[in-house]
Amino acid sequence: MRLILPALALTLLAAPVAQAADTITEYTLDPAHTQVRFSWDHFGFSTMGANFDSVTGTIYVNEQHPEKSRVDVSIPVASIHTHVPLLDEHLLTQPDFFKAEEHPTITFRSTGIRNVDRDDEEFDLVGVLTVNGISKEVVLETSVNKVGQHPMWDNARAVGLEAETTLKRSDFGMGAFAPAVSDELEVRIELEAIEASAFAKAQQAQ
Repeated sequence: MRLILPALALTLLAAPVAQAADTITEYTLDPAHTQVRFSWDHFGFSTMGANFDSVTGTIYVNEQHPEKSRVDVSIPVASIHTHVPLLDEHLLTQPDFFKAEEHPTITFRSTGIRNVDRDDEEFDLVGVLTVNGISKEVVLETSVNKVGQHPMWDNARAVGLEAETTLKRSDFGMGAFAPAVSDELEVRIELEAIEASAFAKAQQAQ
């Protein structure tokens, strides 16, 4: 999904090349500024959209060797929001879509990065997406929005990314009504991630 996620190449793109040690910096997704949205064609009459209201995750950035970095993201299926309550209920309770009771969480775990473009600050984030207990490799076309101090987090280091991909819902056991309702889902992700120590400190202060 750019479900999500994914600053694996940040320091490859933005940090100094020379480092005293092979270190890893941990970032926590800011759930208030992280969104996973998806859209689909509805009988050719409209393009409908939805999002997940809850997204959590951690980004581990290796500043010397970005290829060793990784991303872990979790999304509660029950947080789906189509803006149509009856559709939300159908997606969560009917067997032709999410098996929410048996598989309540969507996960994305990265396996690597490739096609890094230093000039345009873009890269492909490769990982395993698991929905309904079915795991598939996906590629998120990812770009860096910004890396730097975040004024809303006491100037803690932060990263902003956006990503997109196309998924087939039938790959995850949810092919009902295709192709009248498109099998393909266009997925777009926006995220902000805060250095983990600063994020934890702010949470404790609340």
